[in-house]
Amino acid sequence: MTDLAPDVLGWLVAHREGTAVERFARAHARGVARYRELVPLERPAPGEQYAFDVDMDACTGCKSCVTACHTENGLDADETWRKVGLLHGGDARAPWQQPVTGSCHHCVDPACLAGCPVLAYEKDPDTGIVFHLDDQCIGCRYCTLTCPYDVPQWSPKRGIVRKCDMCRSRLAGGDAPACVAACPNEAIRIRVVAHDAVIADNEAGQFLPAAPDPSITQPTTAYTTARAIPRNALPADYYDVHAEAAHAPLVVMLVLTQLAVGTFALAPFAASGAGAMVAVALGFVALGASLFHLGRPHLAFRAVLGLRRSWLSREIVAFGGFAALASLAALAPDRALVAAASAAGALGVVASTMVYAATRRATWRADVVGLKFLGTTIVLGLATLDAIGAHASWLPRALAIALGVKLAFEASLLAHARDRHHGPWKRSAQLQLGRLRALTCARFATGAGAIAFALCGVPEAAVALALAGELCERALFFVAACAPRMPGALA
Repeated sequence: MTDLAPDVLGWLVAHREGTAVERFARAHARGVARYRELVPLERPAPGEQYAFDVDMDACTGCKSCVTACHTENGLDADETWRKVGLLHGGDARAPWQQPVTGSCHHCVDPACLAGCPVLAYEKDPDTGIVFHLDDQCIGCRYCTLTCPYDVPQWSPKRGIVRKCDMCRSRLAGGDAPACVAACPNEAIRIRVVAHDAVIADNEAGQFLPAAPDPSITQPTTAYTTARAIPRNALPADYYDVHAEAAHAPLVVMLVLTQLAVGTFALAPFAASGAGAMVAVALGFVALGASLFHLGRPHLAFRAVLGLRRSWLSREIVAFGGFAALASLAALAPDRALVAAASAAGALGVVASTMVYAATRRATWRADVVGLKFLGTTIVLGLATLDAIGAHASWLPRALAIALGVKLAFEASLLAHARDRHHGPWKRSAQLQLGRLRALTCARFATGAGAIAFALCGVPEAAVALALAGELCERALFFVAACAPRMPGALA
């Protein structure tokens, strides 16, 4: 008992004023119904903003914050803006685990805002809160790809994404956000932080262990603990490898736009007059297919608003220009028009590459994505021209070589399944050789078949198999791209 006395005494001193609920009750009786202890009294100054402050030692993982957020914001049953994950580590003699509550980090440099093609995100200049404009959103879901913390949540019911806004209406009235007010241990608070200090802390590695690289967006949430975090601390779901969203309309759009650009750009070299017409038709089909990806397709015209900062807007403008110029060139062949259309198409493929490279996902590195997209452009361009009867004897051999090189490159990425480090590349390879094995086999079987039929002089079968193979490859591109996220819990 003697050893425990100081701890008991310290606990009594710390709680002599009662629990948070009791203190609030006394404040309410005095007519002050605000959690002033959980929110700062001062407003952020220039270069500062509000941020979540999480005391990991006080968090028990009870999920009161999750329930309060759900209730306050009227979320759907399958919609969650605040989640509780789990870190564990240590060894058999000293095991360690830590619940982790996380929501939007209201980053200094939010990727959701930078990538949105319709300017549906804003960062409040006074508070630094990053909020979503639901009425402006077209449901393209690009923010769900750019955010490394899996914050924006897709709502199929509404056809838009939604996210935490730190209960800014409550903050404006002096009250704490719902998650902060609901925590029985006061593990979550609101604090004012300086942007320079946040960046310095993130660069020093003071963000949450095993979380996505904070340098991507500079998250402002502070996770503090007096306990030593083991070096081997990992999320409870670290070894859980699962497929990502399929995005079927994007699969079709990407493959067909690249087919159209490749066919149009290579048509003059194959002396094919019909190639331009085929390219134009498929280009418009591709643009139409992209509309099926939007939750609110009738507002698709807004997608050019983010041209200054969003690669998605630039992709749309480039392919729109390609479709228009290629149509004119097909109706009235002119070298200048053909060159301009080809340039616009090439810019579209580059923009497509950057759309995914900008997400900073490891498996969507610019060089890898660029080689895949360029390969599809060349392969399908050659296959289409050969199938429509272009008068060029070199087409079958060129197709076989291009497709063979592309298949070899894709196969080399599967070798990451033998990596010792369980990183994104290994997870992606494991998915393709495990749960997605049938799709992977179909991709390589159709590719090999396309090569065989091209060399045997059956171009119609070659183009059909080449197209099927590229669709399989692009489907794998999405479902096997293991996304970064905050630590999760065991399923």
